[in-house]
Amino acid sequence: MDADEQAIAAVLARYAEAANNADATAVAELYADDAVLMAQYSPPAVGKAAVHAAYAGMAGAIKLDIVFEIAEIRLVAPDWAFLRSTSTGTIRLLQPGIDIPEANQELFLFRKVDSTWKIARYSFSTVLPAQA
Repeated sequence: MDADEQAIAAVLARYAEAANNADATAVAELYADDAVLMAQYSPPAVGKAAVHAAYAGMAGAIKLDIVFEIAEIRLVAPDWAFLRSTSTGTIRLLQPGIDIPEANQELFLFRKVDSTWKIARYSFSTVLPAQA
């Protein structure tokens, strides 16, 4: 990996740590000001404040224990890149206190802002079979 790819992978590692710790503020700091979060079953959260609110809401409802695996990182311009990944682990539903499996595919778009890679867009979907 070159230096940009390593920096992007490091952002994903910080994202995983913050998400697993339910730290909405730390997660939001990894996003660009005009970021968009496109979470499954939810309308898009547009802008850093909306992204923070979305993660704060999730933190009140679930606890993640997930690991990401990077499939590819591609620079598409000097200040734009994408990262395709998968994640696996568990989601604890705080009410009623049960664990369910988690397995997603993700697409992150990164933009370099003031020489720092930030998450500009993030979308994910499950790869688990539909529940009856």
